[in-house]
Amino acid sequence: MALRDISFFNEDTDYKIKDKQKIRQWIGATVTAEGFDRIGELNFILCSDAYLLEINKQYLDHDTYTDIVTFDSSEEDNVIAGDIFISVERTAENALKFGVSERDELHRVIIHGVLHLCGYLDKKKEAKELMTAKENEYLSKRVF
Repeated sequence: MALRDISFFNEDTDYKIKDKQKIRQWIGATVTAEGFDRIGELNFILCSDAYLLEINKQYLDHDTYTDIVTFDSSEEDNVIAGDIFISVERTAENALKFGVSERDELHRVIIHGVLHLCGYLDKKKEAKELMTAKENEYLSKRVF
């Protein structure tokens, strides 16, 4: 698994993500467990609410704040690749709302985006329940 193909960027925020290499390893283990052969180019763009709102409007025609937008750029069946935009303001707010640490909420959203690239959906009730169960499963497998 080419973990060097997992990159982290910032747009409109100075947020510093911790444990990048451990997060890469965790993502790699998740992707492997989901039956994929490798990770292509996988970019996490940590950004502000305002930045992600503009992405949401421009590309998805949604005029709403969100914590994550995932764009799949996979071109091979057993390879995941894409751009995952995450609002660190929204994840911090949701952490307070759900009574969890900001770190745990950020990691939940990171793995949520990865699971989307693995083919999981979350629009319908049953799909959302499965997505949440998978998030919980992989969060429990973190060793850092």
